[in-house]
Amino acid sequence: MIHNDMPHKKIHQGRNIKRFREMLGIKQEALAFELGDDWNQKKISLLEQKETVEANILAQVAKILKVPVEAFENFDEEQAVNIIANTFGENAFNNSFNYGTMHVHPIDKLIQLHEEKIALYERMLKEKDEMMVRLEKLLERK
Repeated sequence: MIHNDMPHKKIHQGRNIKRFREMLGIKQEALAFELGDDWNQKKISLLEQKETVEANILAQVAKILKVPVEAFENFDEEQAVNIIANTFGENAFNNSFNYGTMHVHPIDKLIQLHEEKIALYERMLKEKDEMMVRLEKLLERK
């Protein structure tokens, strides 16, 4: 049995909101606008500093950014790095075989992860374009 004595790293939901917002190229002001009249850039800045964000606000932000709520609740960079290191470590090839049954080879897994990353990036670019169209329409109304 493997026992991990290291303390569990807390997920910082506000920082995760900021990461995804920035990856999508969305400004704090634009997110504030989408959230409604009670919001402004300063309030978004404060939200992104909060370790834990209220569930209803997380749901609203997730809907606006078109990102699953779980991304804000579970994303931990250190965990992602550990998963990649464990998947592609020096014993990864040996670990791809289990009692004679072949599993996904590390190179294939790397290609799959790369393709998923490209698909996510393309979706994020599309979302950014859609957000720009909405903002342009908003500016035209003023």
